[in-house]
Amino acid sequence: MDEAVGLAAAIELDVVFSGLVSLSEIRPATYLGTGKVEELADVVEAEHVDLVFFDAALSPVQQRNLEKAWSTKVVDRTALILEIFGMRARTKEGALQVELAHLNYQRSRLVRSWTHLERQRGGFGFLGGPGETQIEADRRLIGERIVRIEKELEQVKRTRGLHRASRKRVPYPIVALVGYTNAGKSTLFNRLTRAEVMAKDLLFATLDPTLRAVDLPHGTRIILSDTVGFISELPTQLVAAFRATLEEVLEADLILHVRDISHPDTEAQAADVADVLEDLGVEVKDGGRVIEVWNKIDRLSPEAREQVQNQTLRAGAGAPVAVSALTGEGTDDLLGVIERRITSGRVTLSVTLAAEDGEGLSWLYRHGEVLERTTGEDGVLQVALRIPPERAGLVTRRFGVRRVHTM
Repeated sequence: MDEAVGLAAAIELDVVFSGLVSLSEIRPATYLGTGKVEELADVVEAEHVDLVFFDAALSPVQQRNLEKAWSTKVVDRTALILEIFGMRARTKEGALQVELAHLNYQRSRLVRSWTHLERQRGGFGFLGGPGETQIEADRRLIGERIVRIEKELEQVKRTRGLHRASRKRVPYPIVALVGYTNAGKSTLFNRLTRAEVMAKDLLFATLDPTLRAVDLPHGTRIILSDTVGFISELPTQLVAAFRATLEEVLEADLILHVRDISHPDTEAQAADVADVLEDLGVEVKDGGRVIEVWNKIDRLSPEAREQVQNQTLRAGAGAPVAVSALTGEGTDDLLGVIERRITSGRVTLSVTLAAEDGEGLSWLYRHGEVLERTTGEDGVLQVALRIPPERAGLVTRRFGVRRVHTM
């Protein structure tokens, strides 16, 4: 119920009445039983309700019948989430993705409300076939618009692919933040990057993905990506439409699963996020790629905080990291864990350069992580370089180096 009210608040609706309805069975015509429909009709009339939000998926027939019974507009969970996304979209890409999801949803909602053209003929007298009905025209227009948007999003996908390819040419690992909506991802993103991304106690406050560079404690630079929040029963239209955006998660070297550990339904929320990630093809149980971040520990009681700390200690390697994005508590530990995971398996090379080889030195900084640089008495530069194993061949071919050790 709190989440349902939160969804309404996220789109600036004034909730005048909310309630739970127990069902023994779902009625095909109205979802609810006849008695409950009549009871709520009285509430709608008494409170002068302009919109009824149904926190479930309604069929087109159920939606139409409820609107007739209550003489007001009725929207289901999918429609409201789509509306929130429509308000939050700031970039052209985000707007296209939301519109695509909207059109796919609307196409399934077209009912025969336009009957005045059904008898229209396409030729003279009785020779012509029936003309195009309004509903057929609507479907055709929606279908044409969907095709155009999908083509534009394919271009977005190609552009994102080129950006990712260019990032792979420089040694900046990608770390993506994922989590349930309102888990505190954007607040954590702002804390780690010192950025000013919109962060509010609001469902789906962030929609368009944001990327920023972050320097880890020992100098390793990463690209941190803030993504759209997930929610239970996330509309399939949105998952499909936002696949271009969510590919940032698929391509990430490390995924931070941010959880609101103070929320009473934190376990259920974590399961919902895991389901979406699994649908995208991310192996959530892959301990080497996914780190759980237990956020909002500042909201816990002293007893609950002690319990959380004991849980993280018992978990050992791959343990969750407890933080408060709001106060900054635990974020240094988180950065340390990220750096250890990112640099795990990397090799350290010793490279010798002539003092005048500025181009070679610049190349090393672009393609690896320079740990140390010393100049000998003869002016020769000695550079300690940490690099992913797959890049080691590039360095050895260019400079002829010896491997020091594997991290």
